[in-house]
Amino acid sequence: MDADVDVEEVSAQLYGLPPDRFTEARDEQAARARKAGDQQAAKTIAGLRRPTLAAFASNLLVRERPRETAALLELGRALREAHQALHGPQLRELSHRQHGVVSELARTARQLAGEAGSAVSDTVLREVEQTLHAALADPDAAEQWASGRLSRALEPPVGFTGLPPVEPGPRPERAPAPDAPPPPSGTPAPARVDARRLARLERARQAARETGDEAEAREGELRAAVEEQERCEEAAAEAEEHLAEAERRLREVREAQRSAREAVVRSAARVRDLERAAKQARRAADAAAARLGELSPG
Repeated sequence: MDADVDVEEVSAQLYGLPPDRFTEARDEQAARARKAGDQQAAKTIAGLRRPTLAAFASNLLVRERPRETAALLELGRALREAHQALHGPQLRELSHRQHGVVSELARTARQLAGEAGSAVSDTVLREVEQTLHAALADPDAAEQWASGRLSRALEPPVGFTGLPPVEPGPRPERAPAPDAPPPPSGTPAPARVDARRLARLERARQAARETGDEAEAREGELRAAVEEQERCEEAAAEAEEHLAEAERRLREVREAQRSAREAVVRSAARVRDLERAAKQARRAADAAAARLGELSPG
């Protein structure tokens, strides 16, 4: 008989587990859904990805520290609003706050994960910090993090997302400048001053172009490295899932082997018992036949 399975509830339970317990628990839940006749739920549950350690620590922080989670989400909203309004003083104040909040929450996540039996390295700690920065910068990332069901760490965007571009306003008309007094003796001619200023301006533009190109190149390398890291994490998670599945099948095969051996032992004991019974019956039959022969007239 078909029965509806609450996938949301199952998912919430699974992503509260340490990564090393996730795969086996997920497969058990998927098997229960199949047994209950809810094939769609079974397919959805079986497709849930095993969380990385950084994702688990981030999820644990959301689950165990709801007040701090709400405070970080509120700080993110305030940061994005200040950035959109181009409110410099407020933006500087909030930006200063976010670094302290992120560091403190990341350390809390590390402690919670350790208490749950999962040690967090410095590399994983940085991934947790990146996830928190992403939740501050991007509302979609904030929603994903606040769900407590991350399967991998989040990457903060370059700058804030979803903000309208700042359109340059009209330049105010400037009153004509009064006639400049003649330069005093020994002052460089205006043409020379303008040439020097233009030369400095050109050098600054060239430096800006070069540093901009360098920044874009490094950002491109960073994006490629992040993508490569994500591919490696996915490959590692997939390999771990295959390993867990192979271990589960091995346990099933060993259980079947143990049951078969026990059946062989029971069968052998029964064969021995039947052999003894058959011999006894044959001896009894032979004795009865002999007595019958003795009693029969010659």
